[in-house]
Order: sequence, then C-alpha cells, then structure tokens
Amino acid sequence: MRATLILTAIALIGGAASTIAQTSHVHGTKHTSHDQAPVDAVLTEPGQGAFAALSEVVRVLEADPTTDWSRVDLTGLRAHLIDMDRLVTDAIVTQSSLPNGIIASATGDATTVAALRRMVPAHAAQLALDERWSVEAKNTDTGVDLHVTSDNPAVVARIRGLGFFGLMASQDHHRAHHLKMARGEDVHGH
Repeated sequence: MRATLILTAIALIGGAASTIAQTSHVHGTKHTSHDQAPVDAVLTEPGQGAFAALSEVVRVLEADPTTDWSRVDLTGLRAHLIDMDRLVTDAIVTQSSLPNGIIASATGDATTVAALRRMVPAHAAQLALDERWSVEAKNTDTGVDLHVTSDNPAVVARIRGLGFFGLMASQDHHRAHHLKMARGEDVHGH
C-alpha cells in the first residue's frame, strides 16, 4: 500500500513538473502550450464564411490606395453572401436527367425563393458564357428551374456530375465578382 502511495505521489509531482515546464515563460521565447499559438502564427481563416469573405475584401480594399471609399458597398456584398448561403443551405432542389443534361427545380421558403430568383438567373448567364453547354433559367411559381444541356456526351456527364449546386459553384468568377460588388460596381444586378 505504501509503495502505491509513493508511486502515485511521484506520478503527480512528475505530471505537475511537466505541466509547469510546458507553460513556464522565459523572456524571449514563444508560447506553445495547447491554449496559445506561437506568437508568429498566422491564421488563414478570419471567421465564418461570409465574415471571412468580407474580411478578405476589406483587407484588399484597404491595401489598394486607389479605392474609392465613396462607392464601396459592403452592405450589398453582405446581402449577396447571404443569398449565396441561402441558396446552398436552404434551397430544396429536385433534379431530373434529360437525355442531354439536367433540369433542376429549386424552391424553398419565401426568402429562399427570393434569393434563388436573384442568384440563379445571374449565374446562369455566367454559365452560358461556356460554349460547351446551353443554359436557361426560368422563374416558376414555386422558385427557379435551371436547364443545362449539351450535345457532347462527355459534357453531359460533367453536367450531371456537377448537378445544381456544382453548377452554381462553377466558373471561378466569384472572387472577382465579390470585389467588384464591394467596390460599388454592380456586375450582375444582385
């Protein structure tokens, strides 16, 4: 019994010494305990998605000496980011295969439908710039229909693989679009 107590005491003292050694601070050293990152660590994600996008845009605007602050519209960009989030998280999409592509019918609550009607036609116009497929977006009584088709079987497979959400996220124009919106250049009217 006495041996067990002695071993337990040694383990506790050793654990305490280890903890003190890990968290003690010598002038000029960097903290590395579990609750503090090294002083020179750089975060790459400034927060939740919309907040991160706004933070990145603000950083770019502030670094650009030609920014016309009288035109900056971060409130409009925020509204657009909310629409994007609503499209991805709240839209209810029924997708059907066509012989040469898909038709996706997107709906949701009234706020989601309003976001879909702002987002889908504008993004369909961007998608239509790609000559590999034909794109049409139509408002319906319950939301928006997106038709994407092609005569090329490989492109049809791509359309089906991307589906509604992949098509909405494709065409890497979003960052440039967001920066233009923030600068007060309303590029899509949404």
